[in-house]
Amino acid sequence: QVQLVESGGGLVQPGGSLRLSCAASGRSFSIYTMGWYRQAPGKQRDVVASITSRDSTNYVDSVRGRFTISRDNAKSTVYLQMDSLKPEDTAVYYCSAYNPLNGGRSWGQGTQVTVSS
Repeated sequence: QVQLVESGGGLVQPGGSLRLSCAASGRSFSIYTMGWYRQAPGKQRDVVASITSRDSTNYVDSVRGRFTISRDNAKSTVYLQMDSLKPEDTAVYYCSAYNPLNGGRSWGQGTQVTVSS
């Protein structure tokens, strides 16, 4: 499995932008389906966006048109560009790597995103 390290979280005002990064170490990054999840206090962890090995992307309705997921296989990194941020986007954001060959999943440690004026 891969090891994942997220970065890029922080405090931003409503309407602002942040870019999260998730660097993976290990082998065969390009085969993984990568995803971003978030967990707000008292709520379950939910998927926000995902990108397959063929660059097919999917978004939860609440972020579609505002967030963009992308990957750079040469750098073994996945990104989440977040624009037009809203207070309800406040959460800990987690990176996930899913191996379709064996069903294994890895998680990063999470990065806090706070949207507040």
